[in-house]
Amino acid sequence: MEIYINYGFFLFLLICLIIQLYYLLVIQNKFRGYKIKDADLTTVQEPVSVIICARNEAKNLTKYLPEILTQNYPTYEVIVVNDCSVDDSEDVLRVFQSQYTNLKVVKLTEHPRFKTGKKFAATLGIKAASYELLLFTDADCRPQSKNWISLMAQPYSNSQTGIVLGYSPYQKIRGFLNALIRYETFQTALNYFSFELSGMPYMGVGRNLSYKKSLFFAGKGFASHMHILSGDDDLFVNQNATESNTAIIVDAQAHTWSNPKDTWSSYWKQKTRHMSASKMYKSNHKFNLSLQALSAVGFYLFLTLCLAFRVEPIAVLIVFLLRFFCQIFVYYQSLKKLKCKDLVWWFIILDPFYYIYLILVSVANLFIKKMTWK
Repeated sequence: MEIYINYGFFLFLLICLIIQLYYLLVIQNKFRGYKIKDADLTTVQEPVSVIICARNEAKNLTKYLPEILTQNYPTYEVIVVNDCSVDDSEDVLRVFQSQYTNLKVVKLTEHPRFKTGKKFAATLGIKAASYELLLFTDADCRPQSKNWISLMAQPYSNSQTGIVLGYSPYQKIRGFLNALIRYETFQTALNYFSFELSGMPYMGVGRNLSYKKSLFFAGKGFASHMHILSGDDDLFVNQNATESNTAIIVDAQAHTWSNPKDTWSSYWKQKTRHMSASKMYKSNHKFNLSLQALSAVGFYLFLTLCLAFRVEPIAVLIVFLLRFFCQIFVYYQSLKKLKCKDLVWWFIILDPFYYIYLILVSVANLFIKKMTWK
């Protein structure tokens, strides 16, 4: 009986390996082979509305807003939704308005009976937008270059394009937490870029995301998921993106850099909030993402069990090395594209830790009843 149990572990390990190889070599390999083309920055000159929702972000607005207000783009406006801030945001924005004619401010005040979430602020920002092309980022984000808007607008040269997915990495600092945050950001981007290239776009990140105003209103905005705190970015994309109307921009000049969380508790709060939206994804997206994550967790679980019970150690080692070298094959070029190739030295530790953390956050979400945006 014991021998059947032991070889059962090995059989499940092989099943998990096959599933993992499918996502690595069929899905994620599409991004590894993706060629970043030299963009013609004069292709699209259509006006753009940049929208930033900010709550108590006076310091970040002071630091980063000028870089957004001085982009190399002929016609654009920047709309900052000052969402119930109690710091110096109003004074900071008043000074900037006197300096920049393309800055528009929408002010929200806290209602005594209820607290507003980011989706409400984003909706007001969209309604205030003068232009059809909307580009979203956060107050703590810094564009990599003066060509950020031009690059993110470039895919709209195709009249079918309604959504453009960008990338927003986190700054590198010392420590394991930072490495984990950047690895998780890489994995998320690798997935949503790869699935888009496979004709199955399922999410985007609001720190660097664009879509058309008409698409927002045609899909009734955030109405179907207004009750969920997060999802102003990924749920909107999940419900409105199609194979034909979605494009990606990977060019490093179009990245927007963010400051990472610096404590485990703040990172935990951020991830539980983000993951709470995934239950609203379309069924086929939930199936693929769940199968991908569970097969990775299962791979490490059955690998450990096989090693613990000494089941065919040579065969188990070959299975591990096969997946490992496939990961290196796919990840190295992908890490280079996303400007975080230093993580290749961490990844053998980060990969199992990332999936363990993912499971813990998923379980925690079953019991968390109340979340806040800020």
